Amino acid sequence: MSVPAERVRKQILSVLDAWGMDGELASTTADVMVDTDLAGIDSHGLSMLMYYEGIRDRGELRLDVRPVVVREHGATALIDARGGLGHPAGVMGMQLAADKAAAAGVGVVTVFNSHHFGATGYYASLAAERGLVGLVTTSGRTVAVLPTRGAVPRLSTNPIAFAAPAGRNRPFVLDMSTSTVAANKVKVYDFHGKPLPEGWVLDEAGTPVRDAAAAMQYIFDRPDGGLTALGGTPEMSSHKGYGLSVMVQILSATLSGGAFAPIREERPGDPDNIGHFFLAIDPKAFRAPGEFEADLDAAIDVLHATPPVDPELPVLVPGDPEAASREQRARDGIPVPQTLKDKIRAVCERSGAEYLLD
Repeated sequence: MSVPAERVRKQILSVLDAWGMDGELASTTADVMVDTDLAGIDSHGLSMLMYYEGIRDRGELRLDVRPVVVREHGATALIDARGGLGHPAGVMGMQLAADKAAAAGVGVVTVFNSHHFGATGYYASLAAERGLVGLVTTSGRTVAVLPTRGAVPRLSTNPIAFAAPAGRNRPFVLDMSTSTVAANKVKVYDFHGKPLPEGWVLDEAGTPVRDAAAAMQYIFDRPDGGLTALGGTPEMSSHKGYGLSVMVQILSATLSGGAFAPIREERPGDPDNIGHFFLAIDPKAFRAPGEFEADLDAAIDVLHATPPVDPELPVLVPGDPEAASREQRARDGIPVPQTLKDKIRAVCERSGAEYLLD
């Protein structure tokens, strides 16, 4: 079932090209999507093509536009994604924030009028690759997360990512949703026919939903029930995940002029108006060159050296699982279940793109 990464990239490009997306923007989008699959985040890579097809067919997604800077000051900027896919706007946003941080010590860029942009951690990692600390947040379209004490969903999964460069070690890269799990991860369980862990999704009575197909109905189709905020229950501190989710909403959308999904006006053809937030910090604005990285190396070494409960399961730091997945999948290919292959084949048939996964 595994497919070489370069073939997955060509498949994505084939579809985007058939849809009429600009070649440079399509290449950026494919790079982000394939890296996400290599990192083991199957919910945000190739499997998103069906969703993108749906919003394109409804006239909500524009593939003939480029993101543009509409407001800029010394260390800040605002980008209008103009209703296009979020990947090009996301790369542009973090690279501009990094440029500003290199010049002024800090850079802050927000984006509005965007769509889904894949895995948040990809953009934070762009900062770390340039020796900078990166913080990225994004709002979302799908209202699927229950506020603590709520019976009806009011929030999106509202992810947050943070990356920092080390010296000897790989960068520290934290990428997490502020819900207990991302909605698209439930989709992956549905593709594989696997039961959900208890506590990811609740029904209208607050009862855990284990069947992935039924959970998809609660997340995407029903007005009640949904994903839990990080923590799962009030007793397990779901108020913390709920608070983080609102914070992400404020940074991503309230600050940029993006939409709050529950009160977004659903007019035919309107883009999602998702908002993104990018912060880049140059450690050299605070420390002598190399000091920050050396101290982070020391902290990572201590964490890695922590005696584990199970010797077969050593202590990791954020970014380790994704790095291991990239190494394994670059060698062995990206797993693509037959269910997903069939869906991609159908997308190709509808668009006239060449099917390349077999």
